[in-house]
Amino acid sequence: MMQLLTYTWTYVVQMAGLFVAFLFAALFVYLALRHFHSRMMRVALVVVFLAVSIVFYVPNGLPRGIEYPLSLTTYGPAEGPVIPIGNVWNLFKNFDRFERVEDIARDPNEVPAPITRTESATVYIELTTKEVIAEMAPGVLVNYWTFDGKIPGPMIRVREGDTVVLTLHNDVTSLHHHNIDLHAVTGPGGGAVSTMVAPGESATVTFKVLHPGAFVYHCATPNVANHMTHGMYGLIVVEPKEGLAKVDHEYYVMQGEYYATGGMGRKGLQLFDADAMLDGRPTYIFFNGKMNGLAEHMQAKVGESVRMFVGNGGVSLVSSFHVIGEIFDRVYPEASLTSVPFTDVQTTLVPAGGATVVEFGLEVPGKYLLVDHALSRLDRGAWGVLTVTGAENKEIYDGVIVPGHGH
Repeated sequence: MMQLLTYTWTYVVQMAGLFVAFLFAALFVYLALRHFHSRMMRVALVVVFLAVSIVFYVPNGLPRGIEYPLSLTTYGPAEGPVIPIGNVWNLFKNFDRFERVEDIARDPNEVPAPITRTESATVYIELTTKEVIAEMAPGVLVNYWTFDGKIPGPMIRVREGDTVVLTLHNDVTSLHHHNIDLHAVTGPGGGAVSTMVAPGESATVTFKVLHPGAFVYHCATPNVANHMTHGMYGLIVVEPKEGLAKVDHEYYVMQGEYYATGGMGRKGLQLFDADAMLDGRPTYIFFNGKMNGLAEHMQAKVGESVRMFVGNGGVSLVSSFHVIGEIFDRVYPEASLTSVPFTDVQTTLVPAGGATVVEFGLEVPGKYLLVDHALSRLDRGAWGVLTVTGAENKEIYDGVIVPGHGH
């Protein structure tokens, strides 16, 4: 409980400060109105002052997200993005039960091996939804909701024509129901309607993958956007029957968003901001779950080839994916692996809830930044690094590299 208090101390101080300010302001108003002979008039005016203060100032001062504002109206097919007060109470009550994950980011190298078989098969997959506590940035903690404890969820790789038997477990420590909607599924809800599981429960769905491509999967429990922005998304790659061309390195990258009260960089446990999400104003934008989520994991050498499976967990923004200092030799737009790829592309769009696949060769050593080229998002965390080592090629690039300059 002491740890929870340290995480939420800034909110406690903020609320206590507002309470004291209202109290003394009300006392000041009462004293200022003493010339009114009617005591009831003075009290009534103080009550009016407090009511007006609450209406105008509390929405901008108190932490939002604990089912606030109570009058929030939405028109989706299910409940809005507020988190019920009962769930918040359960979060505080069970806080010590949540697993603390040291690094929430999935290693971009965690890509299943290419499929070499030439016949369809039945593939068995098990995933576990789990709610954990981890750092978004140093000192900035989030109650993430995950598939298998990392963000994004594990990349699933199957072959066109395969039959998939997927079992979804919901960890007993979870506070919410969860399910899974796979965009590769042909069927109601993408499988979500058959996989709704309460904490401690499991469900199984069977489907045949009919279309090749790289597809997003995500939790589709209402409010869907709320579950996704807390981290519940991943990619399922369906290879075409003829397979994919061989490359030296494959990487798995997904962009995401989180909406927090109190502004960027506020320390402690973050409270979810439902209003900001409805307005499409994310506090943090990142690759693989956190600031510097790709770390120094992406390593390659001059002369090698790279393929990146890039998804967008959304929930609001379209990503303008770009690798600074490289040009994509091939782009499979919207991750259609059977279409004729675009060639010689600088920046490609990744829609919310969509994906792309890019391929390129490496000719010059150096550090290459992965960005969303809506570059204001760089400062909200949307960047990573591909480090390329090897011999220089001055015919292609010849210049003195000054550390800390460039983008």
